[in-house]
Amino acid sequence: MISLPLFISGTEIAFIIFIVIMVFGADKVPEIARGLGKGMRQIKDATNDIKSEITKTAERNDIDLDVTKDIKKEIDKAKEDINDITGPIKRSL
Repeated sequence: MISLPLFISGTEIAFIIFIVIMVFGADKVPEIARGLGKGMRQIKDATNDIKSEITKTAERNDIDLDVTKDIKKEIDKAKEDINDITGPIKRSL
């Protein structure tokens, strides 16, 4: 079964395909699919271009893009604080 991030089941996909065939006809479906594929490719390429421009600009201005590193440090610190507080409680049980 095809897994889509939109949580569409196989039955729903089959129903959508059936409606598309009924509305546009079987001979137009490959054309429509090609057009959708090209459109999705253009969106993906544009997104990658934007990401690379942001990365280049950040590198030129010495900006750290690894935000997750700072968040992970804060989470680890919070875990240590919780373990320091709950440690004696866990040992006494």
